[in-house]
Amino acid sequence: MKVVEKFVSINGEGVRAGEAAVFIRFKGCNLACSFCDTKWANEKDCPFTEMSPEEIVAYVKDTGITNVTLTGGEPLLQRDIKELITKLLDTGHRVEIETNGSVDIKPFTEGNRPVFTLDYKLPGSGCEKEMLFTNFEALESCDTVKFVSGSPEDLARAKEVIDSYDLAHRCHVYISPVFGSIEPVEIVDFLIRNKMNDVRLQLQMHKVIWDPEKRGV
Repeated sequence: MKVVEKFVSINGEGVRAGEAAVFIRFKGCNLACSFCDTKWANEKDCPFTEMSPEEIVAYVKDTGITNVTLTGGEPLLQRDIKELITKLLDTGHRVEIETNGSVDIKPFTEGNRPVFTLDYKLPGSGCEKEMLFTNFEALESCDTVKFVSGSPEDLARAKEVIDSYDLAHRCHVYISPVFGSIEPVEIVDFLIRNKMNDVRLQLQMHKVIWDPEKRGV
């Protein structure tokens, strides 16, 4: 498995925001979103360390941290990702998969399953046509759909998708600003004006605590 980063920090976003977590970042992605803040991890010449699922589990266990976030890139593209998920869950860890919404999550939802944070790509990302809508059918109440918005048009589309698939009653729903492109207050005003109950504004906590460009946090 191609690991470009592994570190302990806090969850900067999501249901467990503010909690300590182990992050395993994998190389490679099948999308190229305009707002991607880890483009470096998707470059062909990005250096990586080849690690087996057993080696990753051993690293995670040594940290003593229960929360594990598998991210990228797109972690579900890794050849041995299912084996890694199973081994982490079997050792008592809480596993979150940050996935880009274009890869089928159903094969990973049987039995003891991880939690998914599915990033729906809005028009401003340039990748909305790659979204796999059947993924919504596999979501459970513990999962999250995240909409990263950079414009009023993105916000309007997010509302359309949330309403069409009744996502606010299916799972957690967050709307996040594209860092530096839209003010959070615009999202707050949009949520209130449209009476979007059970939908939350989410800010990337790690970009507030540390420099927005800092890696390994």
